[in-house]
Amino acid sequence: MKKRTFIPFLPLFFLLFNACEKQETTEESYEVAVPITQPIAKFRASVKIQEPKAIAEAGKIYSYGDYVFVNDKYEGIHIIDNRDHYAPEKIAYLKIPKNVDIAVKDDMLYADSGMDLVVFDISDINSITQIERLENVFPNTNYIVPAGAAFVDNEKFDPEKEVIVGYIMESRKIEMTDNNDDLVWFDSVAEANYSGGGSGTGGSLARFKIVSDYLYAVDQQNIMVFDISSLNDPQKITEEYVGWDIETIFNENDHLFLGSTTGMYIYSIENPEKPALVSRVQHVMGCDPVVVKDDIAYVTIRGGNFCGQQDSQLVLIDVSDKANPETLSTYFMENPYGLGAKGDKLFVCDGSAGLKIYDLTNTPDLILADHFQDINTYDVIPLDDVLLMVGDNILHQYNYKNNKVNLISSFSLN
Repeated sequence: MKKRTFIPFLPLFFLLFNACEKQETTEESYEVAVPITQPIAKFRASVKIQEPKAIAEAGKIYSYGDYVFVNDKYEGIHIIDNRDHYAPEKIAYLKIPKNVDIAVKDDMLYADSGMDLVVFDISDINSITQIERLENVFPNTNYIVPAGAAFVDNEKFDPEKEVIVGYIMESRKIEMTDNNDDLVWFDSVAEANYSGGGSGTGGSLARFKIVSDYLYAVDQQNIMVFDISSLNDPQKITEEYVGWDIETIFNENDHLFLGSTTGMYIYSIENPEKPALVSRVQHVMGCDPVVVKDDIAYVTIRGGNFCGQQDSQLVLIDVSDKANPETLSTYFMENPYGLGAKGDKLFVCDGSAGLKIYDLTNTPDLILADHFQDINTYDVIPLDDVLLMVGDNILHQYNYKNNKVNLISSFSLN
């Protein structure tokens, strides 16, 4: 039997209407995504440490010591020497197929590669080595489906032997009936001086977060906990169902804040091996990263495309009482992605509308203090000495001290 997977962003009422009104077969033309696969053994053997190269599509950023790590979406990690903020330099490329996130602690870099967790020793940045691979620890790998696809044809895909590494699109005539056994819902859519230790800093779009001796990771519906007390020998200790469409994770003290397309979850990690749900705040549907500062959660909700309603928002939530969070205010955005808070400033990557900088002095009443327009923005990390921001395959760095924000450099990753 041909196994097709239906993507849920097509109107559900279309199917329901036809089922209720008449029992007949209709034939329509749909775009079908056909998986490109690779044998699992070959996929796992393809991790490589390589010379610097041009980036294809910049994703998330991560900072550790003197280095900036930029994800090349689903392909690997570019490593940049950032000792001189005015003249950053690419020094290496980690080819990691199906990579989305990384986290670093005490010179150990943890990266996802599809269903596996890969560990690298980066104590000698000029001689990086892969030291461990935990297989099949991410059971719900998010296969990114091409925009516009209505179905995924998995007829020839064998998940026991293969990994999906891409798709090709085909236009097909498909019969839609109220009793179509070949139709299955598809529920996953595609988002200074060297310190010599400690954990690094990720942006708000991260799915990985290190807290003390634990690595927390989220996929579309679960939170997974890894014991990394033995840095080169991590152990997966638990996996817990959270909800659906989980997108990001952020840590503040002994709590985790998970962003999803429908709300924000707050988990206590008082027992670090077993996160416990404290509360959930529901919001309008939209892609949702979150950061927390001084008991205020700042949430960007991106509408349009496949994320949800058309409007985009920045929402402020009082989380001083973790069990009873309260929405304080809402600001309309154009197309927001990542955000970060430091001192009295909130930095919002508002997509094609640029980088927006808000004064937090009178929170929840925000004042737009600065706006860098004519740039495309994606993810941001406010460090103590510099602001890192990536967008359109460019790493921008800003000085934001003394109530002024000044561009230091714009480094092309191509």
